[in-house]
Amino acid sequence: MWIAILLLIIGFVLTVYGANWLVGGASSLAKMFRISNLVIGLTIVALGTSMPEFVVSILSAMNGSTDIAVGNVVGSNVFNTLGILGLAAMIYPISVQRSTVWAEIPFSLFAALLLLFLVNDAWFFSGTENGVSFWDGILLLFFFLVFMFYSFRMARKQKEEDAEPAKLYTVPVSFLLVVVGILGLVGGGHLMVTGAVDLAEFFGISEAVIGLTVVSVGTSIPELATSLVAARRRNSDIAIGNVVGSNIFNIFFILGSSATLAPLPFHETLNSGLMLCIGSSLLLFLFMFVGSPRKLTRPQGFIFFLIYAAYTTYLVIKA
Repeated sequence: MWIAILLLIIGFVLTVYGANWLVGGASSLAKMFRISNLVIGLTIVALGTSMPEFVVSILSAMNGSTDIAVGNVVGSNVFNTLGILGLAAMIYPISVQRSTVWAEIPFSLFAALLLLFLVNDAWFFSGTENGVSFWDGILLLFFFLVFMFYSFRMARKQKEEDAEPAKLYTVPVSFLLVVVGILGLVGGGHLMVTGAVDLAEFFGISEAVIGLTVVSVGTSIPELATSLVAARRRNSDIAIGNVVGSNIFNIFFILGSSATLAPLPFHETLNSGLMLCIGSSLLLFLFMFVGSPRKLTRPQGFIFFLIYAAYTTYLVIKA
């Protein structure tokens, strides 16, 4: 057990530092091309902070631990919206751009609804096995390309905001940070998968629950750190763009890529998390019209965090 916990801790540390180096190098390169903060949050930062989920899910799928692969993505999306945005809004209310309200948040909600439709074959197609098939993965990757097309179109139209700029490095240093960051993510992700599987076997807990809780929170630490720092610096675009963009990346890119490598059976335990993922995205959208328009306030952030705490408690008791 202690070796499994040690592997998880070392894996967490490597993924956090790896994601930080990757985001720093990639953001520096993006700033050289005068890409706006919102677009950086929705794409580069979101992709960089989602790399732990990507590596863990890919390695889990390749190793046959598919419940961890899917549970990691679903649990991360729930934690991103309820846990991270909740804490960030409690630090400082998050102002949301009109495009985020009417485009990115609904797109994130659509991603969760599409996943619910695809994985529950027994519900919608009278199938015998639930899961994400190869062709489901291709469909998810298609919508990922649609989102990327939208983001780059927005990047061409949007002017640079008056916000704290990303730290600029030289081009060689930026590329070095990206490479070292990727290496740290791959190594850390491998250790996390190994530790999580061993821990689930030791306690007799399903890999789905481990993925929804321990692994999902661990792989979301980069998103947590990025959004909390952005909230403290009152950079709302990075704070919410990172979370919403990460949720879209997680479903379309990570699960899409994983499913093309190996079919991902879907454990019914994960449906509660997927339903909460849909509900939290819908609640985030509704909050944009309650109280201060297009702003996630401190009381709303507190509600988000309470919901996540109650959900985690339910999973632990049930397990």
